[in-house]
Amino acid sequence: MKTTQVAVQMYTLREESQKDFAGTLRKVAELGFDGVEFAGYEGWDVNELKELLDELGLQAAASHVPLEELEFNLGQVIENQKILGSGYIVCPYLMPEQRTEENYQKLIRFLDEAGEICRGEGLTLCYHHHDFELERMNDGRQALQAIYEDTKEENVKAELDIYWLAKAGEKPAEWMERCTNRTPLVHLKDMTKDEEQFFAELGTGGVDIDSVLEKGKEAGVQWWIIEQDMSRLTPFESIEISINYLRKLLLKKG
Repeated sequence: MKTTQVAVQMYTLREESQKDFAGTLRKVAELGFDGVEFAGYEGWDVNELKELLDELGLQAAASHVPLEELEFNLGQVIENQKILGSGYIVCPYLMPEQRTEENYQKLIRFLDEAGEICRGEGLTLCYHHHDFELERMNDGRQALQAIYEDTKEENVKAELDIYWLAKAGEKPAEWMERCTNRTPLVHLKDMTKDEEQFFAELGTGGVDIDSVLEKGKEAGVQWWIIEQDMSRLTPFESIEISINYLRKLLLKKG
């Protein structure tokens, strides 16, 4: 296995996946990705999906699983990941009505407990953020800061998203430093330099991708995950531009 591998978050290709999941995965493999991060399985049985991944030479890097499913169906989620060969389960976000200080405290307790269960099964639980977790709570801390400070490092890891960090006025490389040895997964995204701050292909916007990559080994990154929530090109055109740019940067770094 390479030190750090490259995956695509399948949410980027959600419309393509709904039409032809197998064909979409095949195109991902043809572009040279090592793996995929799932955001649902489009009705596929995980055993059959694992067979397809093996056929295509793709790994299941991780799976985003809604909080509600983690709360009420964690055993099955864990079993699915074992079948897929995925080492990482990711809690992707909180719904707007859940974003209260009380609910963050509940989330922190749940993540710590669920993360311990996952760890006992040989899996790793991560939390993925957006920009709203960078807002301050009553104690002066950012919600994301509280999540990582108030959970055990061995139970809950980080999936940092460099677009949302930049969108919130943060420096992604600094967060990589904060989460040293705690960041197995990183969402790589770029942002347009104009006021719209739209999602951009890697290397075409204003986010300092290179500084993030520099921190990868120290932070413990296992997977660089390309995601583009929305695109003005076709999603496949976007991820091809992004993976080609990323390859060049990683090649320079040996």
